[in-house]
Amino acid sequence: MDSSTGTAVSPPSADRGYATDVARAHALQRVNHAPRLRVDWLWDWARVVLIAFVLFLGLRAFFVEAYKIPSGSMEHTLLVGDFLLVNKLVYGAEVPFTGRRLPALHAPRRGEVIVFQWPEDPSKNFVKRLVGLPQDTLMMRDGTLFVNGQAQREQYVTHTEPGVDPTFEEFRWQRDYVVRSAVAAPPPPVLSADRNPGDHPSRNNWGPLIVPPGSYFVLGDNRDNSLDSRYWGFVPDSMLRGRPMVVYYSYAPDSADRFAWLRDIRWSRLGARVR
Repeated sequence: MDSSTGTAVSPPSADRGYATDVARAHALQRVNHAPRLRVDWLWDWARVVLIAFVLFLGLRAFFVEAYKIPSGSMEHTLLVGDFLLVNKLVYGAEVPFTGRRLPALHAPRRGEVIVFQWPEDPSKNFVKRLVGLPQDTLMMRDGTLFVNGQAQREQYVTHTEPGVDPTFEEFRWQRDYVVRSAVAAPPPPVLSADRNPGDHPSRNNWGPLIVPPGSYFVLGDNRDNSLDSRYWGFVPDSMLRGRPMVVYYSYAPDSADRFAWLRDIRWSRLGARVR
């Protein structure tokens, strides 16, 4: 109160105090909320990436996996430089870190192209054609495959060295599985007076063999250039990875061209089904 006039006077600092409080509130809001907005944005981004990564791992583990053809063992069905999408669910995908498998959609079928772990080195995946099921009797005479006594008409097979029939030490494992009794199959051609395909197997003449339970016999479509069951034996069913579905990308590799993957795309093979 002004002693000279007797009237009440507001404190001179009241307006300034209100203005200071408002400014202080805005300052606190800027300090507290600006970093939070940045942190929230980073968290939202990290959450999206994490969910996408988990979904990718789930799809790769149980449904679909990419695979690249590294060799010519399946020509002309599959070419070097083909990239495949492999259906892992069809034969029962393996649950990671458990050793257990999901129920299969159906059992492997003779004639299907399959992807499997190489029994000699499970860290490597191979792709071949399944020609022998458990309990099948298999033999080959002059490059013709017989299954349970019946000659197979394999239109997908390629022979690059039809006049050559080498014998390798790797074939000796077959002797433990040779059928000694007569089987319903045409007699083998006369190779030599002292040679029997069962005891002296070669690339184009071997067997007859019986596929053990729980195992499969595979061959490459390029029969003269394929490291397959003839060399290292049967594929256990636990090593099946899946069945190729489609070629999603393909290019002609060229060691002299670093950008062959971009310049030499095989457009006609994109989207081709694997049969």
